[in-house]
This record gives sequence, C-alpha cells and structure tokens, in this order.
Amino acid sequence: MNKKKKIDPLTGEALVKKVKELESLSKEEKARACGYYTVTKSGVERVNMMKFLNALIDAEGIELDGKQSGNGRGGRSASYRISVQSNHNLLIGSAYTKQMGLNPGDEFEISLGRKHIHLRQLDREEGAEDEELEEAS
Repeated sequence: MNKKKKIDPLTGEALVKKVKELESLSKEEKARACGYYTVTKSGVERVNMMKFLNALIDAEGIELDGKQSGNGRGGRSASYRISVQSNHNLLIGSAYTKQMGLNPGDEFEISLGRKHIHLRQLDREEGAEDEELEEAS
C-alpha cells in the first residue's frame, strides 16, 4: 500500500494563496491539496469539503453569523405585530423596546385615534416640568 504523508490543513493567508495558485483544479482537488482530507482504515481518501470551505470563509474574513443579540441567545425575531391579550392588554415585547433604546421608567403619552394608537415618548425634562407644574398648582 502506498502511504502518502498527510499534510496539516492550511489556514489563513496561506490557504487563500494556495487556492489562488490552484485555480484550474476542482474544489475537491483544491481541498485535498490544502490538506483537508482524511484516510479511512481501508485506505480510502475522503475530502472534508465543509472544513475546507469554512476555513476558506474564515481566512477571507467573511462573517456569516451576523450580529447576535447581547445575551447571546437566539430567540424569536420581532414581527412588528401584536394582538390584544385575553385580559384586554397590549404587550409590546422587549425586542421593540431594546431596538428603540428604551429604559425602565421611560414615559409615553397615549393618543387614541379611530383605528390607531399613537405613543409619543415624553422627554425626561418635559415630564419633570409637568410634575413641577402639578406640584405648584
């Protein structure tokens, strides 16, 4: 059996450079030449395309995961729709308040229309002025 010495897989700039040198080869041949293969017990060579492609993506500095939320968990994404709950309340979830940069204690003025509800955020100074006027009365 002809035993070929396995090379360590290339990463980073060396990987990108080697792939560019081998532009005429197939993906599988490039992966094998860059060290992304294993040899089974029966001597069969298997190319690990996923490791090769992931290493290439990392070497190019491409970020596929995107931004994660601050707590690092997945969760649901905001749908921009809410329903009236069984107790007749409307609940605006934390995804919306975080996106707007709202903090506990922030106040809003509610104005009702025929088929809409408007929330207008009150400025801290404006809320404080209103309280001072009420206390003076």
